[in-house]
Amino acid sequence: MPGVSAGGSGLPGPSAGGAGLPAGPSGGPDLPVASAGGSGPPAAAAGGPRLTAGGRLTASQGTALYVGAVLGTGVIALPALAADAAGPASLLAWLALVVVSVPLAATFAALGARHPDAGGVSTYARLAFGGRTAAVVGWCFYLAVPPGAAAAALFGGAYVAAAVGAGTTTATVTAAALMATVTAVNAVGLRMTGRLQLALAGLLVVLLLLAVGLSLPHARMDNLRPFAPHGWPAIGSAAALLVWSFAGWEAITHLAGEFRRPARDLPRATGAAVVVVGLLYLSVAFAVTTVLGKGAAGADAPLGELMARGMGGNARVLAAVAALLLTLGTMNAYYAGAAKLGAALGRDGALPGWLARGEVAGEVPRRSLGVVSGLGFAGLLTVTVAGVGPQPLVLLTTGSFVTVYAIGVAAAIRLLPRGSKGRAAALAAIVAVLALLVMSGRYLLWPLAVTGAALLYVRGAERRRAGRLGARRRNSVP
Repeated sequence: MPGVSAGGSGLPGPSAGGAGLPAGPSGGPDLPVASAGGSGPPAAAAGGPRLTAGGRLTASQGTALYVGAVLGTGVIALPALAADAAGPASLLAWLALVVVSVPLAATFAALGARHPDAGGVSTYARLAFGGRTAAVVGWCFYLAVPPGAAAAALFGGAYVAAAVGAGTTTATVTAAALMATVTAVNAVGLRMTGRLQLALAGLLVVLLLLAVGLSLPHARMDNLRPFAPHGWPAIGSAAALLVWSFAGWEAITHLAGEFRRPARDLPRATGAAVVVVGLLYLSVAFAVTTVLGKGAAGADAPLGELMARGMGGNARVLAAVAALLLTLGTMNAYYAGAAKLGAALGRDGALPGWLARGEVAGEVPRRSLGVVSGLGFAGLLTVTVAGVGPQPLVLLTTGSFVTVYAIGVAAAIRLLPRGSKGRAAALAAIVAVLALLVMSGRYLLWPLAVTGAALLYVRGAERRRAGRLGARRRNSVP
């Protein structure tokens, strides 16, 4: 998922709390994270993030982290879902998202270079618009993880089902087992190391290159006709799905302070990562469309099908193993990040206080983890009973991602200096984000409801705190 920023899936996105988050699938180091709820770190509370630099990351290492943050579980399934939505015209949706990534990634690189703070989008939202908006970012991320986790688990389950020649039941059971495993691992406090997470991201790159390279000799240009069987508006529907695969451009901002020279190295890493990710995604989408043809729309495990064309049926087993490892790594990062976020939101008054247990670094936030896991299983049960597959879960999650992007880009327009390249990129990015918001359609009702609930809860919490403070003052008067 996305980078659980949420997506494409990489490092956990908007973060909260003074506690540390584990590394995401990109393999980054443990990070101190900024509050998405109340007070935030001392530096942020004093009017801005702590401007740190002099870390150890180089531009090339940052590129690897960025690629790992954006590439994720979406690419193992979304080429087929996009082909189902728009046919071969889905290639235009992939191309559009690559183009949109340029100003979007440049915007967050500019913010990271200017404000190298581990809080990322949450910090920018707080600096630009205040604590309530930062709380909205936290809520949107926290409540995007459960549907995103259920969808990612179903993607992994589909590869197992394809490998053994089974159907939906096997995919669903596998998904439930993945979710239970990740919940148990996080509940006992185990963590995947940054090196392992980076290895899993590397595994995905190898899988993509193998699938494309081995299958392209079987490509047929006739499979591009008819190009838009569902009409041109269907490209927008495909693009709304594909946001999942491109979520993660904000993730590297959490590592900005770890670069040796953020102002120089972060933009370089961003530019290189956009090129690498764009080429990989376009290559996979082209191969799925031209090799699988009309069968792409019904392929639950498209990379497995591509590898089977080039290596034979046994390649589906290899693809299934890789998909399971990748899914476990991504879900582990998102569950861990979301659990800590929920605990920090509880600590800061942006969520019920009973969730706060475990927010201190080194402790396990089991209550918050239980909420994330329970909502994830509820999402899995809902789509299973309804028989609709993971697509609605993907769209609910991407609606939240786009909302976070909109807040982040709006903050960039307010924070970055006029006339700077970063602000110009933000102005271009806001147009693209607005287009994505329109494409998300009714699935924006979820982040809108989350936003409304977050603001109401924070406002109520502020009133309750003010009331308690007033009562204490009255009681202290002789």
